[in-house]
Amino acid sequence: MNKPTRTRTLTGTALALTATMALTACGGSDDASSSSKPKQTKGGEAAPVGNPIVATYDGGMYVLDGETLKLAKTVDLPGFNRLNPAGDEEHVVVSTDTGFRMFDAAQQDFTGVEFKGAKPGHVVRHAGRTILFTDGTGEVNVLDAERLADGTKSRTRTYTTAEPHHGVAIELSDGELLTTLGTEESRTGALVLDKSNKEIARAENCPGVHGEAAAKDEVIAVGCEDGILLYKDGDFTKIDAPDDYGRIGNQAGSDLSPILLGDYKTDPDAELERPTRISLIDTRTAKLRLVDLGTSYSFRSLARGPHGEALVLGTNGTLHVIDPETGKVERKIDAVGDWTEPLDWQQPRPTLFVRDHTAYVSEPGKRQLHAYDLNSGEKLTSVTLPKSTNELSGTVAGH
Repeated sequence: MNKPTRTRTLTGTALALTATMALTACGGSDDASSSSKPKQTKGGEAAPVGNPIVATYDGGMYVLDGETLKLAKTVDLPGFNRLNPAGDEEHVVVSTDTGFRMFDAAQQDFTGVEFKGAKPGHVVRHAGRTILFTDGTGEVNVLDAERLADGTKSRTRTYTTAEPHHGVAIELSDGELLTTLGTEESRTGALVLDKSNKEIARAENCPGVHGEAAAKDEVIAVGCEDGILLYKDGDFTKIDAPDDYGRIGNQAGSDLSPILLGDYKTDPDAELERPTRISLIDTRTAKLRLVDLGTSYSFRSLARGPHGEALVLGTNGTLHVIDPETGKVERKIDAVGDWTEPLDWQQPRPTLFVRDHTAYVSEPGKRQLHAYDLNSGEKLTSVTLPKSTNELSGTVAGH
């Protein structure tokens, strides 16, 4: 299976430290805290964690301080669980086997808010909204990101697709809702609904539709097995891949760049294809460029930088900083050691998470997590954790 994946400024030094097949979590829901006890305030409550980072391990989650990477708390949570930023400065969304659960990473505890449903999948943040897509039911929940901390579901809209499927949805700033089309057996494209959930646009020329990203000027993309589908100014445009099978299943966008970053796979029969080429999609010209990095990467390797840079973590351990306009690798950061992508998509591998000017990179083989300054390439800090981590995320306000 494949999966992919934003900015905020922190106080502190000038080096400010401030995510298919997607993917259902297969974990449990016991959220009792365990061994690592957080610092306590005078009132006995846990002291808030600044700019928290959250990482899963087999059996739970670690909550870390985003500037020092000091371990603040260990939370027991059996099973395989997934993480995504919730859209504000305190929360992350945890996908478990029962549904999407809101976790207050600053306070290191679950809020009690849960969106139940089988196979919780993609979480998307855009235009002040957080959109949850539940694969097992086809239910779309749109949340007001500014109300995540009020202890309610903060839901502003719901929609259920015609058939449950592994999908994704995104609400635009004008209230239009783009969501994928498909069934459990086949996925074909996307449709757009107005504020009243009335269909206003449809495209069914995107086989295997997967993933989403938003580019500058709110151009929305979803990936296909033969290219990519754009939604721009009320219309769909298909960009064909140069190969008959050219799958762009994972994308990363930036509000500062009209060019999207995507993966690129060409072997439909591979048990696990390890591509070395990435795709850069220019939403202004509807042109697609392929760039060979000379190293493979995984679905957890793609991100965007604070200036719109395209970022790719290679299996050679290098974090590539790429100019999306030219496709040139402008900087290489030696982030981790060499690694090999495992056949099982749920197994740990080095993972990239970016917030503001800081790139966080996990190194499961060494039980380590590193923070790098993207402007200088300097390593800011590292930590060795009790167990190897898998998913990696944190709090991120806004898109």
